[in-house]
Amino acid sequence: MPQHRDVAFGPHPLHTLDIYPANVSGPAPVHVFYHGGYWRAQDKQNFAYIAGMLTEQGITTVIANYELCPDSSLDEVAESALNGLEWVHRHIGEYGGDANNITISGHSAGAHLVAEALAADWVKRDIDPAFIRGAVAISGIYDPTPAQKTSVNEQLKLTADTIARRNVERRPVQVKAAVTLFVGGQEPWHWIDQTYRYAHHLHRNGIIAEVHTLPDFGHFDIVNLLLDANSPLGRAITKQSCAK
Repeated sequence: MPQHRDVAFGPHPLHTLDIYPANVSGPAPVHVFYHGGYWRAQDKQNFAYIAGMLTEQGITTVIANYELCPDSSLDEVAESALNGLEWVHRHIGEYGGDANNITISGHSAGAHLVAEALAADWVKRDIDPAFIRGAVAISGIYDPTPAQKTSVNEQLKLTADTIARRNVERRPVQVKAAVTLFVGGQEPWHWIDQTYRYAHHLHRNGIIAEVHTLPDFGHFDIVNLLLDANSPLGRAITKQSCAK
C-alpha cells in the first residue's frame, strides 16, 4: 500500500502518524484512528490493518500515536492526541486528504481520546470544529475513575484533579458531529455502563448517538471487526466518512 510512516507532528518520539492515502481523484475523506492500551501501552503499527479496509473504500487513513503513561501524564496524553489531530487537519491536504472531512475512531483508551476531541475547544486553536464530521468510539472508558482503583494506576498515577480534568462524561461537547458507540456484550459491565452513560451525556449536549452492544464480542476481539468494511464497525466508519 502507498504509505507515509512515522510522520512527525511534534517533538516527542511518540508524536508520529502513519498515513495511508486513498487512491481516488480529488480530496479524499480522512479517518484517524487512536489505539487503546489503557493510555500506557500499544503502538500505531499494530493497527495498520485498519488502513487496508478503509483505503479500499476511498478513505485516506491515519493511524496515530500519542504520548503514553508513565512517562507522560494523562493530561499530556490527551493533549498530544489533540495536537496530532490538529496537525492532520492542517496538513492532510498535502497527502490528498480533505481537511474538512475528517472522521475519528478509537478503541478503549483510544475511545476516550475520541471523546477528548469532541470536548476540545477547537476555536481556541483557530479551527472550526466542523472539520470533525463523525466519531466512532469502541469499548471506551470515558470516566477514568475506575482505573485509579486498579494496579494500572501505578503507571497512570491518576489523581482526583487529573480525573476531573479528563472525565469526558462531565465536560461540554464542543463538536456537533455524528457519533456511534460500540461495546462488546461480553465485556465487564462497567465498560458497558460507561458506554451508555456517555451516550446519555452526548444526548444532554444535543447529540443523539447510535449505541450498539455486540453480544458475541469482548473487549479485545471487537477490534477484529475493523478488518471488514461490511462489519458493524466498518459500516459505521464508512457511512460517516462518505456522508454528504
